[in-house]
Amino acid sequence: MDFEALHSANFKLLDDVVDDWTKMLGKLADLKKDAKDGLHGKANKANWAGYNATVSREFIGKTAGEFGDAHTQAESIRNILRDTQGELKTQQRLLKEAIERGRGNHMSVKPAGSGFTVTPNPDPAPANGQKDVDALRDELEGILRTATEIDSTASTSLKALVDLTDYGFSGQKYADRDSAANAIKEAENLARIAKKNPEDLTVKEFDALNAGLKKYSGDELFSERFAEQLGPKGTLEFWAGVTDPYKNRDIYSERREELDDLQKNLSLTLATATQADTPEMNRWKWEMTDLGSQPINKNSTVQGFQVMSNLMRWGNFDDQFLKSYGTELTKTEKEATSNGRHGATVWNPQLSGPTLNRTGEDSGSDPMIGFLKALSNSPDAATDFFNDPFLSKDEDHDFEQDKDDDGKMAKRSLSNFDYLFEERDWPPERDKDSEDSISGRNNLALALEAATTGHPAGELPTLDTPAHNAEQAELAKNVIVSISEDPTRLTERSYMSDSMGQIAAEYMPDINRGLYPGNAMADDLFPVVGEAARISEVDISRFLYTVGQNPEGYAAVNVGQASYTTSLMEYHFANPGAFVADSNFSVNDNLKQAIEDVARVSAETQGTIGAGRAFASEVEGGAKDQEFNDAIETSSTWIGSGVGIGVGLATAPFVGPGGVVAGGLAGTAVDEILGGLTGGLMKDSADEVIYRNGQEMDATRESTYALVESAAQKAGESAKNPSPAIVAATAVAAEQGFNNATSNIDSAINGEGKPQQLEAKKE
Repeated sequence: MDFEALHSANFKLLDDVVDDWTKMLGKLADLKKDAKDGLHGKANKANWAGYNATVSREFIGKTAGEFGDAHTQAESIRNILRDTQGELKTQQRLLKEAIERGRGNHMSVKPAGSGFTVTPNPDPAPANGQKDVDALRDELEGILRTATEIDSTASTSLKALVDLTDYGFSGQKYADRDSAANAIKEAENLARIAKKNPEDLTVKEFDALNAGLKKYSGDELFSERFAEQLGPKGTLEFWAGVTDPYKNRDIYSERREELDDLQKNLSLTLATATQADTPEMNRWKWEMTDLGSQPINKNSTVQGFQVMSNLMRWGNFDDQFLKSYGTELTKTEKEATSNGRHGATVWNPQLSGPTLNRTGEDSGSDPMIGFLKALSNSPDAATDFFNDPFLSKDEDHDFEQDKDDDGKMAKRSLSNFDYLFEERDWPPERDKDSEDSISGRNNLALALEAATTGHPAGELPTLDTPAHNAEQAELAKNVIVSISEDPTRLTERSYMSDSMGQIAAEYMPDINRGLYPGNAMADDLFPVVGEAARISEVDISRFLYTVGQNPEGYAAVNVGQASYTTSLMEYHFANPGAFVADSNFSVNDNLKQAIEDVARVSAETQGTIGAGRAFASEVEGGAKDQEFNDAIETSSTWIGSGVGIGVGLATAPFVGPGGVVAGGLAGTAVDEILGGLTGGLMKDSADEVIYRNGQEMDATRESTYALVESAAQKAGESAKNPSPAIVAATAVAAEQGFNNATSNIDSAINGEGKPQQLEAKKE
């Protein structure tokens, strides 16, 4: 900074700017509150349907969120400006004080170009002569250097903060200039460490890098600058090098156990970085995708996709980046496998170098595994990816299907879902215990959970979860139909069942519609927000029976169905004219018919998954039965979460868009039903298996009837419209539904001979 610029600076303009931003903050705080409580709050309570349910409501939610981000960004800008204002004023004061001290010691300071001169008076001279002159000069230069750094880092921080997004606002918050400047400085320092040759990396530098990434991985300024400075190629070379035991024996021998932490911290950092819309990061994302199909260097057989996919297992990556990355990844696999003819052996771990995945779940050689984990955290990208085409009928491939009644074979078109879930020949993978790895298909199930539900896998829906759109509903249907057509796709990989159960729980309205014989009135009986998945009764029965054979899948469907049944009954009790079975019926008779129909379909669902449980318990005995009990007990954590699973009502006053109970479940009929769910279903024990395939399943029947009756009673009371007569009729309806389940299983499954999985298990 020029000497004269600091010495004569008039800070009124900067003072005014800080005041203006402070006033703006107050206005934005009001807008933020109005957007959250008014715009967004009213949107969550509104009755959405059709296009508005899937598009308009989500747009309103995002718009309301922008007001919050605008307030956060404005606050960060104000804080940086205010901090800079105070620090520059301090440096100006120190400069003038130093000049005055010099004058008192017989020295004068004058501007000279962009700098200054210190001149000693001839008579009297400074007390210590030239020594005092040099000391004053050094002090003034130090003040100017500090002021220059303050001004420069403030400018850099403000520009970087504003440049993070092309549109909208950044949600990154900084309390002062130092915190923003330090984030950028630390990013540049750590990037320099990561750019070193792996052979030259010290243990101390490894620790500094790991600690820094852990601290700053969620910081937008840090992450963008770190990724941009390291570059795409540098990122790939760093991870491939640091995981190679032959590149740096000190790091590998002393810090091998910390590599998984570094992998996670680096992944989180890169995920945050990809959310930035700066030109540098847009170029980074393009170059990283382009490098995917290339060896990371001329001496390596490891491709870019293999490295980067292992740095995508944590964090929320930019959707568009994931879409482009996924397109190029599948294109590379198609070319390497001759459109799927030769299996994905190109990713065989025996053909690769270092263990790129340090979690112990798999070697990291198959890039699809890490990419699918990334999709499980990014629902929109996952939906698009699975629905995208993998092979068309016109391409040269060997995948066929029965097309005509005469059995003539014809080529089929495959989506990415079809290929990965049904056709892909997954390369063999081992975990850290040398057991067959399950991470590939398990990550596939997690990604499908995110793609169909609209929220990250492993989470529950919230008020802000959008209603299912057409693409999500179609994918959910394809998942259910695929498992129905070949149950071994799930039974041979039972670890995928928890995700399949969660999908079923959140598509309960669609499943109930499919099981309801009166399709013409299904819209009124089972109202759905957004798009409904149209699934046949046969496919639903086979799917539920298969999911019910796994404890986690069984528990998820149980909780989802109990929640949905109770909420739906409460809705109809509160809106007795919503469903008209017969125009000649009275309002009360139509209400009675609605509750009976809901009870019947609910019991059919419970009977179907109960049969699946009975089948698994009979094959594996009491040990398996105990697993079901444990899974149900674990589901109590969902019950206490305050979120309704798979409700999906369109007009219930206590239910918001997407089918989630507004304001939590406390005090509602759903709360009471779910609270007592565990005790009502755990009537067996590890010592005695009372669920027997082909027998009456008396315990399942009794608990189902009790559940349905209790749901009707509490729903009526909660809606302030109790009816003992209607409650009494639900048991008969539930019995009919339970019998329907038995009949459906016999015709859809046992009617074609014993299920394949039974024979496989008994062998």
